[in-house]
Formats: sequence, C-alpha cells, structure tokens
Amino acid sequence: MGLSQSRHCSKDRWLSLANFFLSWPLGSTTCASVLMLASLYVLKEYRQMLRTTRIRGPKSPSWVFGFAKILVDSTAATELYECWSKEYGSVYKVPYVMGESRVILWDPKAVSHFFAKDTWSYHKTPFQKIALRTTEEECCGRMAKVTKGRWQRKILNPAFSAAAIRSLTYIFQDAAYKAVTAWDAEIGSNQGTRCAVIDAKQWMNHVSLDGVGIAVLSHDFGALDGKDSDVAQVLNAFGSSTGVSHNLVILAQNFPSILKLPIPRTQFSQKFNLIIGKICQDMLSRTRKEKETGGTEQGDKSCLGFLLKAEESGDSAGLTSQEVVDEAKVILLAGFETTSVSMTWALIEIARNPDVQTELRDECLKFGPSPSYDDLTNKLPYLDAVVHEVLRLHAPVKEIPRMAMEEDVIPLSEPVRTTSGNYTDSICIPKGTVIVVPLAALNCSVSMWGPDAKAFQPSRWLMEDAGMHKSREILHGYRHLMTFGDGARMCLGRLFALTEFKAVLFVLVRNFVFEMADGPGAKIVESMGPLPRPSVVGSAEAGCSVPLRVRRFEV
Repeated sequence: MGLSQSRHCSKDRWLSLANFFLSWPLGSTTCASVLMLASLYVLKEYRQMLRTTRIRGPKSPSWVFGFAKILVDSTAATELYECWSKEYGSVYKVPYVMGESRVILWDPKAVSHFFAKDTWSYHKTPFQKIALRTTEEECCGRMAKVTKGRWQRKILNPAFSAAAIRSLTYIFQDAAYKAVTAWDAEIGSNQGTRCAVIDAKQWMNHVSLDGVGIAVLSHDFGALDGKDSDVAQVLNAFGSSTGVSHNLVILAQNFPSILKLPIPRTQFSQKFNLIIGKICQDMLSRTRKEKETGGTEQGDKSCLGFLLKAEESGDSAGLTSQEVVDEAKVILLAGFETTSVSMTWALIEIARNPDVQTELRDECLKFGPSPSYDDLTNKLPYLDAVVHEVLRLHAPVKEIPRMAMEEDVIPLSEPVRTTSGNYTDSICIPKGTVIVVPLAALNCSVSMWGPDAKAFQPSRWLMEDAGMHKSREILHGYRHLMTFGDGARMCLGRLFALTEFKAVLFVLVRNFVFEMADGPGAKIVESMGPLPRPSVVGSAEAGCSVPLRVRRFEV
C-alpha cells in the first residue's frame, strides 16, 4: 500500500469515527468535545511512540510468560543477560509476562544514569511494593516521598556509621565463637573421626540471626543455643520456595494483588510482622520505663537504640513509634538474609579452593583471636579480598527492577543499533517502562572484569588497578561492585554487612578446616526464592542443604 493510499484510509477511519460520535444523542457540542479529547490522547500517544527508541531484543518463547520462567533461574539469567548484550547491544528489551517487555541496562553509563535518578524518576514496581511491604505513603506526591526517604536515611546514618559498627564488632565475633563451641562439641562426640559434617547454610542462618538480632534489636534469639524461635522459622521460610507456585509468583508481576492471597509467603510475612513488632514494642516500653524511673543513661548501641533516639528527639523530622518498628523490621530482614547467604557461599568457596583457604588462615593466625574493627577493615588484605570476591561472584540480590515514573532519555557509553538499523548514543523510554539492572550478571561480566570473570580469584582485589577495564571504571558502586547498588539508594548497611562477614569468617577459618562433604566436584544449585540460597544437589536427602566436613585446625 502506498503512502498516499495509507493516508487516505486513515482519513476515512477518522471521518467514520467522527460520524459515529456525532450520531450520539448527546448534542453536537458534547460529541465534539469527546472527539477532541480522544484525538488529543491519540496524538499524544503517537508522538510518544515516535520519541521512543525502538531497541532490539530476543523473541518471546511464550506470550504468557515470556522469558520470566527462564530468568527465575539466577544461573541461567546471568549467562543469558551477557549473551544478549553481545547480540543486541548494551541496552536491549526482553519479553516478559503477558506480552510486556523489560529494558535491560548493560551499558555502564546507562547504569550510572539510572542510579543517579533512582528514587526521583524510578520507583519500585507495584509487585515490589506489595512484596516488600514498603512504608512509602502512596497518597503523597513524588517529592514528598523523596523528601521522606532523604531525611529517614539521614536519621539512620548514625546507626550505620563506622563509629557505630565499631562498637558492634564484638557481637559478631561472639556469635562466631558460639558456633566454634558447638562444632567442637559435635566433633568431640564423633570419636575416632576427629571431624563432623555440618549444614553450613543452617549454621550460617543461626550465626546471622543471633548476631543481627543483638546488633539490630538488642535481642538474643538464641538460635546458636538451640532455641527454635518463631522468628528463625519465619526467616528461614523467606528463603524457601516450598509450597509456592512459581507460575503464580511470575503472574503476580503483572497482577500484584495475587500476593494478597493467603499463599504461604504472605502468611510468613504477616507472622514476621507480628513477632518482630512485638519485640520492638517490648523494647520501646522497656526503654521508656527505664527513662521514667531514672534508669541507665548509657544508651543502647543497637540499631534500634539509634532509632529510639530519633523518636525521642522531638524534632519534626523524628520517627514515629510505628516508623521505628517498620525500620527495625526492614533492617533485621535485610541484615539476616543477605549476610547468611554470603557467609554460606564463603564457606563453599574456601572448601572448594583449599589454596585460598590456607592463605586466608595463615593471614588470620597472625592476629589475636579478636581483631578490632580497624584491623578487619585495614590490616587483613587477603580476608578483605576473599570477602569482596564472594560478594562479586555471588551477589545476594541478583537484579533491581524499577518502573520509570516519567519519560527519560538514557545516555550510552557506546552506540546501539535500533530495530530500524540505525545507531543511537542514547535511548528514550516512555513512562511506565520497567528497567532492570542485572547486578549479579554485571559483577560477572567479562567485559568489565576480564576473561576470568566467572572464576573465584580473590587475588584480583590485591592488584585492583592492574588491568582495570574502562567500562568498569564508569560504574561508581562500592569498589566498582554492583552488589550494594549505587546512587541515592546505595545499601546503607554495607559497613554493617562487611564487618559481620569479615568478623565471622575470621573466627571460623582460624579454628577449622573446611571440605565439601560430597567431594570437591559437588554440584551447587541456587533456590528460586527472592534471595537465592545455595544448596548441594542431592544433599536434601541426607537432611543437609550444604554439607561441609569440618575438623579442628591444628598447628
């Protein structure tokens, strides 16, 4: 069909539509108004369509699920994201649920732009808001929410400062030494073998829960003492996909109200809110009572203690009692889950790499049994390298999806080819577009970390400036890692997480030798929960998720 013929047909369709409106028994003025509004809407959509960059991407394998069911597997997602970047360019679209698409940012300049505008131009998706139970005021304007986020972070900053974490370091060490005592007892009960098989994932859950519980809430959950608390059960359930249909969760991406149904995860969330809410309220009452009776003025060094100070400040920007409870819940959940997963991966990697384990132990043995915060931060370079390599290769949070709240033009470090065959050095996306930054895949990208990007090589951190890839330099995340995000929403608790991680690993590697119970070739898979957890294939039959053989280190 020729251009003139196409325009003629379009004109005929518009005339038919106009006659249809004018035939309504509402009066010509009303019909003309409706027609004008409809025309303006169509014109607006047409202009937006012209501005929107038509980027390329893979064809959908399914209209219902797109690639969503495939990308649930974090290992497959990491490989696919990089393969697609080579085939379609550093920014591309991936078909998702119900025919919709997501835009994947692989270009470092585009990623930096995204993080610079996160909070202002990009918000959590409706699915995330329900799943994460955020406390943002949906009825307020965008600027009100941004302002609230800013002053809340300002209030929380002291709780995660170096000075605050320095005073919490002994808590993490104490939790690790409790695990040492328990493992010693288990080894002692196995007469003749001088070793024991432990479930690393379960024990790291215990260590993380008790450490984070005291550091965040001043509450000892007693997991390392054998107490089976409701909180431990609920938090463990968050990392499990048992009893939840993956198809249901995937469809909830487009229909988030599904998450309000009484599925197991929703019930776990409700139970968690009740339990932690009660603990926080008990502490609030205890603190107020101590203040009224002239109790101790020493002050609580936990994160909740800092939140209580913010509540008591009397400042108009102070937190309310409910906000104190809400913030404490978020910190506890985030601190427990991410640290537990990371420490489990650390034990797996040193068990699979005995040379790394030996070098790490040799460095740790040069210090006393309880290094200070400053020692952990500045005087143990190989421990620092191992921790950062684990966080690079096994980022707990795999990707960040965000919805564009307004039209945006995203700059690129190198041009990409559009569907028309032209090249562009920026892309225009319309309001409502879901953008994804694949954190884990970027951390393992060959283009940013070199040909050994998929290998566990802590030594790369000891010569960080050597062979620095230009694309990685553009990323301004913590030490060029995407693990903690970047920009205004960079993880506020990164010092907390790093200190706990180092303190625990230091204690454990000084005291024990770790080996894979099923041999060095044991296959590791990740669960399909919100924060994928590692498991050894076939280990569940023996009652363990990550069975490791531990024996006392003897000089």
